[in-house]
Amino acid sequence: MEGIPVAERDAVRPRTSLTGRIVTLCACHPWITLLLALVLAAGAALYASRNFAMTTDTAELISPELGWRRGELDFDAAFPQQQDLIVAVVDGATPELAEAGAARLAEHLQGQPGLFRSVRRPDGGEFFARNGLMLLPLEEVQSTLDQLIAAQPFLGPLAADPSLRGVMGALDTVLLGVERGQASLADIERPLTGLADALTAVAEGRPAFFSWQNLIAGEPAGTRQTRQTRRFILAQPVLDYSALQPGAAASTSIRLAAQELGLGPAHGVTVRLTGPVPMADEEFASLADHVEIMTAAMLLALVAMLWLAVRSARLVLAILATALVGLVVTAGLGLLVAGRFNLISVAFIPLFLGLGVDFGIQVCVRFRAERLAHPAPREALRAAGGAVGGSLALAAVATAVGFLAFLPTSYLGVSELGAIAGLGMIVAFLLSITLLPALVMLLRPRGESVEVGWPALAPLDNWLRRRHRAVLAGWAVAGLAALAVLPMLRFDFNPLHLRSETVESMATLHDLMQDPDRTPNTIDVLAPSLPQADALAARLSELPEVSQVVTLSSFIPSRQPEKLAAIGDAADLLSLTLDPVTVRPPPSDAEVARSMAETAAALRGVVPPQGGGEAAAAARRLAEALERLATGPAGRRAAAEAALIPPLRTLLGQIREMLQAAPVTRESLPPELAADWIAPDGRARIQVFPRGDSNDNATLRRFSAAVRAVAPQATGTPISIQGAADSIVTAFLQAGLLSGIAIAALLAVVLRRARDVLLTVAPVLLSGLLTLASCVLLGLPLNFANIIALPLLFGIGVAFNIYFVMAWRKGETGEGKAGLLPSSLTRAILFSALTTATAFGSLWLSHHPGTASMGQLLALSLAWVLLTTLLLQPALLARPPEGGRAGG
Repeated sequence: MEGIPVAERDAVRPRTSLTGRIVTLCACHPWITLLLALVLAAGAALYASRNFAMTTDTAELISPELGWRRGELDFDAAFPQQQDLIVAVVDGATPELAEAGAARLAEHLQGQPGLFRSVRRPDGGEFFARNGLMLLPLEEVQSTLDQLIAAQPFLGPLAADPSLRGVMGALDTVLLGVERGQASLADIERPLTGLADALTAVAEGRPAFFSWQNLIAGEPAGTRQTRQTRRFILAQPVLDYSALQPGAAASTSIRLAAQELGLGPAHGVTVRLTGPVPMADEEFASLADHVEIMTAAMLLALVAMLWLAVRSARLVLAILATALVGLVVTAGLGLLVAGRFNLISVAFIPLFLGLGVDFGIQVCVRFRAERLAHPAPREALRAAGGAVGGSLALAAVATAVGFLAFLPTSYLGVSELGAIAGLGMIVAFLLSITLLPALVMLLRPRGESVEVGWPALAPLDNWLRRRHRAVLAGWAVAGLAALAVLPMLRFDFNPLHLRSETVESMATLHDLMQDPDRTPNTIDVLAPSLPQADALAARLSELPEVSQVVTLSSFIPSRQPEKLAAIGDAADLLSLTLDPVTVRPPPSDAEVARSMAETAAALRGVVPPQGGGEAAAAARRLAEALERLATGPAGRRAAAEAALIPPLRTLLGQIREMLQAAPVTRESLPPELAADWIAPDGRARIQVFPRGDSNDNATLRRFSAAVRAVAPQATGTPISIQGAADSIVTAFLQAGLLSGIAIAALLAVVLRRARDVLLTVAPVLLSGLLTLASCVLLGLPLNFANIIALPLLFGIGVAFNIYFVMAWRKGETGEGKAGLLPSSLTRAILFSALTTATAFGSLWLSHHPGTASMGQLLALSLAWVLLTTLLLQPALLARPPEGGRAGG
């Protein structure tokens, strides 16, 4: 080490000699070393198997001590029934099918207390059936009642004979009016068209759905009006936290119940599940999707890269075995420290493989190089350990410090990753100088006969050193260009954007977001009492960013005397119509066939053979369908009965309930409804809906800011998204500053010169800038998951540059030497980077968007780290180190 100041020589030599002694000791006692390592791994595996836990809840990635998180947790405590829900979205081809299907499914689920703590319908039940009309504006109430009264001649016969025979009789009565000139076919075009469509489908053997509600309300038959044909069931399941998908049993039960009840597309009903529980379960499932293929691809590529690096199957086996033991030990330590893994901390697996294998490659490549001078494996290991041990130790500690810098931040996801990965780096280093040498001795790889480095790179290395000023200027320009585009970097911390849109829960959620009245991106505010909540709601409703505001008082109808008077008048007029004195018994099949034939003849009698407009065309189609059904098999007539009569009974029941409306007061509201809006301590909930696209981050930011300006205590998804974004940015700024200071201090203590510290960190900082600039150019935003590429970039970049700077300081490269690029060190760094990229790049294959974006950004950052290390560092190290050059 001639030429290096004494103080620095003393600082470097003890580390090297100590590492060499440890390597030599383990190489002399390989079986004992292996046995101790296996005992340690077995203990860690046992602990991990007994204590394994993982959460997919993105809310748990942020510290609960933050202000907005405390508000979120306070709301959860006030309304626990709103947490851990399965939302069953029941869509029907008609309003009647949706209502009947939701009612039957909810009743079925309520009979399973072992699976569900509660099952309720927020938009259904006796209260809404009886008083739902009262919640509409007075004009709509009167319009609805007028439509019912106008339909009285049609409803009477149907209520007295709710069968296909009754439908035919009602239609015959109307046709008699047309024949006498009291009405025209155009006046009954809508019922003719609706019946013709439904019965033609039945006659042709196709599914048929008919809505009496749409018919009476004046809506075109068959039109899908989402608000009328959609119902909701909120189920709070009993979660099984011992399972990887705690709500899977409850979700499966709902799907099976829907099948048993015939709630499927063939019967005009679909049941889809969304909400926190299915989303978390399907999140884990999407993470595990194709995990076997990803793992196989990663392992194959990993083995290929290791083979190219060390050119020895036995060394590859030694490195992989060491990495596997390290991974098990790190998993056990991670669970011991963090208690469980999360969506981000679980990334320690590819992270450990990438960085852990790097240490093994460094040792084995140097071992191969030393065998030219030391043919005996033990001597070559001692020399390799002494040569690279100091660099590995410094790189491991620097990388661990970089990860541990996230511990004090509020971003718990990366904080826990930092703790686990920081410990993992120490584990990887210790195993690389203990277990790895022992395995090498036991496996006895063949000796070397040729130089391990790459002499062909000598011209490039010489050019970079000779032209170092031009090279540095080129990289400086690239750095300035990266700085210029950095303000355009996008941050997307909406956790929903990290989830797969193909799974049912997310696809359903996106569907709900299209309806501004049913979007889940709402804000909740807690007020001390209901009167204060109503006063605050009035102020919030005036905001242009707000579409509507709901409190418990929203369920107490306004202008009740006028509405009740109108409903009472309609009830008086329709009472005998809806509840006739006698109801005819169900008809026989022969009676149904005869009534169909008679109605078909009546239609033919009032319709010209050709022309007559759309009403006449619909009448002819209906007559033809009735004739086919009248002469066809009984099964087709039964299908027609199933298409028309159940929705008729549903409608008649809804009308009867609607006309029994009574005054609504705070005290008369159902207890389960009141509990959703008034907490046990008397605080009242206010729900605020956004105006505009509720899935747009900019819209949600404006919405959140406007609401919080009026109600600072507000909480909810939009505020959580914005708060999480601010917390993550702050966390990374804090951790970046802290890790930068800590690593710089560590390097200053070891390297002893400010210039050498700058030479080590400058390429890393530049690679970070270029990575972020590439994100701008590629349209890749930073998010909850892929942002972990930044601490990884810093850690591995510092490690690579430490290897070069330490070799340069010891005089192993430079004038009269092989140079940086032709050396075995470059081979180790290159294949280490490629191996790490392989481990992380496999994440890119994931079907989970968050994981895929993580792999994408990790691969991108590693590419820039490698380029700056190999093409910038030789230019930076073109001048000899201060104080001369060491002799080796």
